[in-house]
Amino acid sequence: MDSSSLDAAASVLAKSKYLVALTGAGISAESGVPTFRGRGGLWEKYKVEELATPQAFRRDPAKVWSWYKWRMEIISKARPNFAHVALAKLEEMGLLKALITQNVDGLHRRAGSKNVIELHGCIWRLRCTSCDYAEEVEEPVREVPPRCPRCRSLLRPGVVWFGEALPERELKRAYQEVSRADAMLVVGTSGVVMPAGMLPLLAKERGAVVVEVNVEESAITPYADYFLRGRATEVMKALFEGICERLGKSP
Repeated sequence: MDSSSLDAAASVLAKSKYLVALTGAGISAESGVPTFRGRGGLWEKYKVEELATPQAFRRDPAKVWSWYKWRMEIISKARPNFAHVALAKLEEMGLLKALITQNVDGLHRRAGSKNVIELHGCIWRLRCTSCDYAEEVEEPVREVPPRCPRCRSLLRPGVVWFGEALPERELKRAYQEVSRADAMLVVGTSGVVMPAGMLPLLAKERGAVVVEVNVEESAITPYADYFLRGRATEVMKALFEGICERLGKSP
């Protein structure tokens, strides 16, 4: 981690009037939640088309739900790490205005973040494939595949699958927040999944300073003003302390 870049980034973020964050799988990796891309990612072991598409669900809902139940079991044992907590604290301090996440694990909300835009949905949200029934659960499903208590149709995970459009309300909110940002903090995303990967570029085009935190360079790195290489927890701890120091607050 380059200390001069870290110091400069902390100064920029501390002075920002409208800071927005974007997070990806890398921020939850240190909580034990598997990532999807890169070495050891889920898509190295599993086929997208068999587990995360509407077609796969229609073809074999039990298989899809067995995989999602397994993921729920992993996530249920995970705890928010300091990177999640730091973002929640920055919001509590009034500095971070909105947090846009590609993650479906719900860890940001569990860490205390309030204004969270879950672009790809949430694994703890279930919805009926036939009626308007929806619910949020706190533990992995027991029945596979689960059924709607109202109409007995299949329930599905409240996540966005490949080939599906992002939820219109969340996407609109994300664009609105990015359009207002004078600084954007991007943590742990590859930047290759669209349209989320475009958000930092849109912020940059509108004059915002982009600060990226990642263990390796990504599709976002070429237009980031500051690239802070390292694990999310370590970099965010140093960055948070630097911001607090400049604002005269206790970390």
